[in-house]
Amino acid sequence: MTPRSTTLVVLMPLAVACVAEAQIQFVDQTTTRFPVQAEYTNQIGVADIDGDGDLDMCFANGQGYSSLGALLKPRIYINNGAGVFSDQTDARVAGITGCFRSAEFGDVDGDSDLDLLLGQDFNRQTLLLINNGSGTFANETVSRLPALTSSTARATFGDVEGDGDLDIALCNSGTASRFGSGQPRLFINDGTGRFTDSTATRLPVGNISEQMDALFLDADGDFDLDLFIGTRATTPNMSRLWLNNGLGVFAGGGNFPNDATSYAYDAGDIDNDGDLDLIGTNAGTSNQELLARNANGLGTSWTNISSSISPNPSSDDNDSKFFDMDNDGDFDLVIAVLGGTKRIYRNGGTGAFTQVTNIITASSDSSLDVKVADFDGDGRYDIVTGQGESGSFQNRIYMNNGAVDTRPPVAVRTEQVVPGAIGTTHPVRVTLRDAYTSHMGFHARTVTLRFGTTAAMLQSVPMKLTGNSMWRGVIPAQTQGVVIYYSVRCVDAAGITGESPTLVYTEPGTPPIPADLNGDGHVDGADLSIVLAAYGTSTPGADPSGDGFVDGIDLAIVLAAYGL
Repeated sequence: MTPRSTTLVVLMPLAVACVAEAQIQFVDQTTTRFPVQAEYTNQIGVADIDGDGDLDMCFANGQGYSSLGALLKPRIYINNGAGVFSDQTDARVAGITGCFRSAEFGDVDGDSDLDLLLGQDFNRQTLLLINNGSGTFANETVSRLPALTSSTARATFGDVEGDGDLDIALCNSGTASRFGSGQPRLFINDGTGRFTDSTATRLPVGNISEQMDALFLDADGDFDLDLFIGTRATTPNMSRLWLNNGLGVFAGGGNFPNDATSYAYDAGDIDNDGDLDLIGTNAGTSNQELLARNANGLGTSWTNISSSISPNPSSDDNDSKFFDMDNDGDFDLVIAVLGGTKRIYRNGGTGAFTQVTNIITASSDSSLDVKVADFDGDGRYDIVTGQGESGSFQNRIYMNNGAVDTRPPVAVRTEQVVPGAIGTTHPVRVTLRDAYTSHMGFHARTVTLRFGTTAAMLQSVPMKLTGNSMWRGVIPAQTQGVVIYYSVRCVDAAGITGESPTLVYTEPGTPPIPADLNGDGHVDGADLSIVLAAYGTSTPGADPSGDGFVDGIDLAIVLAAYGL
């Protein structure tokens, strides 16, 4: 197999819809913000590696397209807070080299810092690096991952069982390279960041050719993560959507449109109807983009609306991201092009995309990956691309000088608590949406689950990102029989707060009787004796009125309930 051609295709201007911008909104500032480098980058992981509140990066580097080349370091770039990056690879991932196609961050061991998952091509071991809390990583693959090699174009995190910890799905195209065929894999977390291979009992059996992407998303709106496997192959090895039964067992389904030659998929709600739609880069007819609308919101009926991207040329594209570039509340689109300037499209509000020209600095590099995030903290969402296959391999950053984000994050749907046994905790999951998409969700400052016995909801617990755009928190067991109010509050990267509607449930069990001071389930002489013995004092446990003083009011409460 030979590398793909990077020859630019000249398109005739027949019915091509474009919007010309007078000013470049995304300005290439690579020379002042990135170190000079020339390494083959396949993907980019973006996260706050060192816990200082800004976003850093990991470049998944590895030489070679169809045959193994030089093993490279996974480059770690640390942000100084103003969007200027330094290469701190040797200090933070010392001694690590490989042919890395994928870099993903997630907290696998529950210590609230972000660990690093590195997928490798050419039948090599996926690596798991554990963060020490300050952004320095130790290779703990041997003690944490199954000892299995694979040809992996993508390894990604998601909580498939709903138990609050991150599991791993990875592409596996066999023993030669990512252009072979193999069984995708699923590794289950034991809660401490140690994984077992559960592929045989949880995924549909069968090899898939040329797997390029693994994407978790809640395609059917039931608060569990489904799994999409994107492939470069054609019939009968097209991409497929597997639906989760809620327990982390997947079955074929989804009725997804036929695709081919895909390099990446991204999920986002393009028409603001509350469900996730999908775009497959290079997956449509003659290497166009495939845009699929989630027609029924259940992930079982999809409509091919690729014609809604105008123009949608036959071009060698590699990745895409949805983001709100103009702060109007809908998702626009950026596409990473091999051997040309990134294409950017504006959403008309209903999922119809029109290209905007002259909006990003022109380039001729070969972009294999694109990420969107606010790297300098100005409330605008910038673009980063990773280069490989041809050209100078200089990764690039384009700073956004357009509209500042003023829109709050949105709780698309919040899980309704269904009370179980008395004295149990109550998990709550929420799907959130903000100004851009990512395999592991947008970067929020905080997401908290608020709850309490009044609408003020004076208690809260942090929620954890569990994959794509879903977070999970747990309400502790509450007093039996009381009504509990709860909501989700999110503060996004721009510091804007959004809150879900308030939901309620009733804690199981019989509400306590205030006059039952000794808690034996009856109001009798024992309770009367407690009040009389403490009369005129502030004795705790003898004050059923709760006013801080034991007096006639408390005596009246006990007498009124006497015999219950």
